Amino acid sequence: MSSEAHSSAEYIKHHLQNLTYGQHADGSWGLAHSVQEAKEMGFFAINLDTMGFSILLGAAFLFLFHGVARRAKAGIPGGMQNFVEWIVEFIDGAVRGSFTARNNMVAPLALTIFIWIFLMNLMDLLPIDWIPGLATMLGLPYMKVVATTDPNATFGMSLAVFFLVLYYSIKMKGVGGFVGELTLQPFGKWGLPANLLLEGVNLIAKPVSLALRLFGNMYAGEMIFILIALMFSGGAVLALTGGVLQWAWAVFHILIITLQAFIFMTLTIVYMDMAHQEHH
Repeated sequence: MSSEAHSSAEYIKHHLQNLTYGQHADGSWGLAHSVQEAKEMGFFAINLDTMGFSILLGAAFLFLFHGVARRAKAGIPGGMQNFVEWIVEFIDGAVRGSFTARNNMVAPLALTIFIWIFLMNLMDLLPIDWIPGLATMLGLPYMKVVATTDPNATFGMSLAVFFLVLYYSIKMKGVGGFVGELTLQPFGKWGLPANLLLEGVNLIAKPVSLALRLFGNMYAGEMIFILIALMFSGGAVLALTGGVLQWAWAVFHILIITLQAFIFMTLTIVYMDMAHQEHH
């Protein structure tokens, strides 16, 4: 039982570890072949699988939508054109319902965020051993296919949104107006320290909540898939049970991956709207 528990723990650790490239303790550069090596590489290490899958899926999104837009025609649209138009109309409706200012960048930003995050989340529905197993055959020690289970990816996206919020807050209100919102609300000039504390925490909480919400939900979903996969090594009864659970969780997970993409997009729109308003 101890050996089986150890094997299960190794299986879980293996599937939760990124393919990390960085500088080893001896000064050489290369891939990390253990969790400890990845930790020792420090801040400047890069998770190649996160970068690779996120860029690949982003390129696939651009290629697909650009191709549909280039071949679009009047009259009765084809299946793919109809699907893309439906998504664009859905995003446009969401922006019109939550964004009250005028900024032609917000709708394309919302569309990009929703589709890109949805595609990265969708990778969680692939059988959990397929791509990591192929990577092992090719000599790669690790391979995580769901980029949104990497906090580096979710924080990267949330920080990009955060900097856009800061940029438009200063652009629309000026430096004085932005600083005034941080220091004079909600208690006026006599409550400046409390105002700065409350508004500062509220400002910093935006990117943190965006990143951790997406990461936490997708990481938990991936962990459940891994635990279900362990059941296939426990005999026929457990394997059959695992197959049913895997199918049921995959069906339910479709709602989760869509909802997380929608929440990230909606909060981005709301934060951008707040950045364009005089008071919030």
